[in-house]
Amino acid sequence: MQNLFKTTDDLLKSLTPLEFSHPVTHIYNPLKYARSAYDEYLKAYGGRPKEVLLLGMNPGPWGMVQTGVPFGEISAVRDWMGIPPHHGVPEMFHPKRPVEGFSCKRREVSGKRLWGWAERVFGAPENFFSRFFVANYCPLMFLEESGRNRTPNQIPVAERKPLLAPCDQALRETVLYLQPRHVVGIGAFAADRAKAALGGLDVTVGRITHPSPANPKANKGWEECIVAEFAQMGIEGVGA
Repeated sequence: MQNLFKTTDDLLKSLTPLEFSHPVTHIYNPLKYARSAYDEYLKAYGGRPKEVLLLGMNPGPWGMVQTGVPFGEISAVRDWMGIPPHHGVPEMFHPKRPVEGFSCKRREVSGKRLWGWAERVFGAPENFFSRFFVANYCPLMFLEESGRNRTPNQIPVAERKPLLAPCDQALRETVLYLQPRHVVGIGAFAADRAKAALGGLDVTVGRITHPSPANPKANKGWEECIVAEFAQMGIEGVGA
């Protein structure tokens, strides 16, 4: 059975030759330039088995793009998880989306909410990661000329299929390795890809509300919302 490092290597190899057309002008892959931090994340918290795999869509500009860790809000990665900073940058970066690593002053609200919940409920990171693991379905961030993000579901179909196939495979290998009972998409896209990729495996796929500030539902009380959603899936001990 492949380990998570081999799965990451194979995913990188499959994604490297892919090309994407206008309006995409820049592609960031933190699994390349921030691989040392991601490897530290795997070494520290990628032990198996897990009860729940939480699955995001792809890196955000102020989270994983900066730190190399999924939903990687800087203070959570540095101070709570204890992941040392990396020192890499993309080969080409957009002037409106600089990669400053752990020195970045911007905060990723989605990551702040996700990891803030994990710390409040579970305390030490070891307690959270004994049951949960957090991964992203796709490791790439796509940028348009304006600096606007373009999410994987917005990529043209002809270019999307070669992108989704290795991401599906990497997700399937991750699940086979971690052996979770539940794979929970953080948002609709991740849940849909999990259902497509994990057919035939003994795992239950579910979904929780995405913590993005662009999501009105999340802004009305994200933690209360996900506690109820987890309960509907039979996942307990995640908050009051």
